[in-house]
Amino acid sequence: MYIVYVLKSKRFEHYYIGQTFNLNRRLQEHNFGNTYWTKRYRPWEVIYLEILKTKQEAIKREKYFKSHVGRNWLKKKLSPHSLMDKTKDS
Repeated sequence: MYIVYVLKSKRFEHYYIGQTFNLNRRLQEHNFGNTYWTKRYRPWEVIYLEILKTKQEAIKREKYFKSHVGRNWLKKKLSPHSLMDKTKDS
């Protein structure tokens, strides 16, 4: 089981997309400053994740999210308006 995740900085308007097999450990690494690209934007919170069966699927999905089309999909999916629409249906 592999996880593709999207992090949002709690202090800045900055996002990070990654994949891992252990999300708790990986989030700790980001928040403790062990990751070069994310240490200056900490603390982080997980705002989206997908669980996939294989590492190859996770890498492919991560690359998609990092593409222009994938970023637009995430923006639409994670927009406050989109989230409010989902809560109305519940």
